[in-house]
Amino acid sequence: MAEGHPKLTSALCYRDPKAALKFLEAAFGFELVMLIEDADGALAHSQMRFGDAMVMVGNEWSDDHKSPASLGGKNTQTVHIHLDADIDAHCQRARAAGFEILMEPADQFYGDRTYRCRDPEGHIWTVGQTVRVVSREDAEAASGLKIEGWV
Repeated sequence: MAEGHPKLTSALCYRDPKAALKFLEAAFGFELVMLIEDADGALAHSQMRFGDAMVMVGNEWSDDHKSPASLGGKNTQTVHIHLDADIDAHCQRARAAGFEILMEPADQFYGDRTYRCRDPEGHIWTVGQTVRVVSREDAEAASGLKIEGWV
């Protein structure tokens, strides 16, 4: 493993991974850092960075590795991006790049402002930005939930 490599990385399957690389860059500002193609120019593997995080983007490659576009839009996981910058502007950038906004930016009881979007192949992404520091007690009071392990 390379020095400075993230300890946990998500890998997403797309029907058209090269198109996915373009819309992830346009929508989220991800940076392509590795692209491996086969002799025919088809994508074999890719990696994109966002700050100190990484996501791998690849083809559908088995019956168990499919894009939501091939599964009736079903997702078994979502990917969360945490921002330091203006989340409302980020949402507009995602919308302009072709993402469907499922939930407009809204303040949450735990101190983050979040929005949720779906990429053109159906992967669901949640994007958040901490906008205020909230104590565990205040979060519990605001939500009615019992919270353990608050950091």
